[in-house]
Amino acid sequence: MDSVVYLGGLVVLFLLWVKVKGLEYVIIHQRWIFVCLFLLPLSVIFDIYYYLRAWVIFKMCSAPKLHDQRVKDIQRQVREWKKEGSKTYMCTGRPGWLTVSLRVGKYKKTHKNIMINLMDILEVDTKRQVVRVEPLANMGQVTALLNSIGWTLPVLPELDDLTVGGLVMGTGIESSSHIYGLFQHICVAYELVLADGSLVRCTAEENSELFYAVPWSCGTLGFLVAAEIRIIPARRYVRLRYEPVSGLEKICQKFSSESANKKNQFVEGLVYSRDQAVIMTGVMTEEAESDKINSIGHYYKPWFYKHVESYLRANRSGVEYIPLRHYYHRHTRSIFWELQDIIPFGNHPAFRYLFGWMVPPKISLLKLTQGETIRKLYEQHHVVQDMLVPMKHLEQSISAFHNDINVYPLWLCPFVLPSQPGMVHPKGNEDELYVDIGAYGEPSSKQFEAQASMRQLEKFVRGVHGFQMLYADVYMNREEFWEMFDGSLYQKLREQLNCKEAFPEVYDKICKSARH
Repeated sequence: MDSVVYLGGLVVLFLLWVKVKGLEYVIIHQRWIFVCLFLLPLSVIFDIYYYLRAWVIFKMCSAPKLHDQRVKDIQRQVREWKKEGSKTYMCTGRPGWLTVSLRVGKYKKTHKNIMINLMDILEVDTKRQVVRVEPLANMGQVTALLNSIGWTLPVLPELDDLTVGGLVMGTGIESSSHIYGLFQHICVAYELVLADGSLVRCTAEENSELFYAVPWSCGTLGFLVAAEIRIIPARRYVRLRYEPVSGLEKICQKFSSESANKKNQFVEGLVYSRDQAVIMTGVMTEEAESDKINSIGHYYKPWFYKHVESYLRANRSGVEYIPLRHYYHRHTRSIFWELQDIIPFGNHPAFRYLFGWMVPPKISLLKLTQGETIRKLYEQHHVVQDMLVPMKHLEQSISAFHNDINVYPLWLCPFVLPSQPGMVHPKGNEDELYVDIGAYGEPSSKQFEAQASMRQLEKFVRGVHGFQMLYADVYMNREEFWEMFDGSLYQKLREQLNCKEAFPEVYDKICKSARH
């Protein structure tokens, strides 16, 4: 009883302190208090609810029946919008704070919101080797089901909360992408509700132009209501080799050669400074050496990027066997390395053992509670960017990142970019090996100024025929944007499908200069 009174007294004192200082002050300067006391428990409740809901619906086989009804309701909403005179653009009714992107979608307040409650796995067809899913099904949900029945996605993007719709309409990548390409390249069919309310299915053979135009379109060609995605047999473990490399030239040579080696099922690099990195290569396996098994996904384990750094500090290579699902979500607990800026002591053993089971806080809840002041501070003093550049320009690209923003670690993830129609393809007529350079954190460059520095980096990426992921802040003007991306097929489909009155152009939806 005494402990309950003591705890209650602490809560009262905390609330009084918040009242005196102001909620905005506490959220900005002592954000970890708010995150630990409120957002972590709420995140656990969210996860339990969505996990149980997905499990019950799939086990009861009710998802396909509910899916058909929900799609008809989406069609009804679109047709009503047309009857009302098509006065404003349409968008999904999902609140902007629920998305993983840090961008705030102000258009949600001015556009016609179409409610799309589609978050289930509809069918796993092991004969065709495809899984059919709704757009709001997320990667944590998909891996939990597929791995339990011996299957997996060839490309399974890292964070649990990434949704199929976001990965199709935007993009997704993983350390297996040097073999399979981006997330869009493992999709075999899309089902969309178009601007006239009709339902259409598209594949590489059926409605092929729409099939290739949908990726990167950010919901400006129609509403995605289902996707069919390739699956492959899963194995119990990933045999992962860690190899520290020093010197920028050697880092790039090693990473490039390992990425070109198709015997490696997984390739990833973490660059801790301009001249120090750890290159990781892995293969799926059914067997493991018992003394080398490392279940890195357990809540009490060190954050993965810190574990990788230990090989660099010791200047030694090593091999471990990591359970498959733990490997897929290796950066989830620490949100890559973003959580260190929110909970500075989050990787301390005491915190991991006592509270690590609640980590990470939901990105959506972090967005919902950040407030305008902290959002602007993040915008000016924080970088979250992924740039996709040809592998042959890797050394030049790391130097550009170092000079313009100087954020470490950098995430390196290779991928093959097929020569296919659409907004993103190689400059020539052949498939080309690219690399995603991910920068997440506070820039150390003394000259850093958000808009000027990012425009400089965007200019470099355009110059090497690279691409910027559209979930992040984009500072390009319209001409620069369509210099980076191929809009020919996209604009043709917008004209044919009468999208110009129904949806904004992708540039107007995501670029800062268009939104401000």
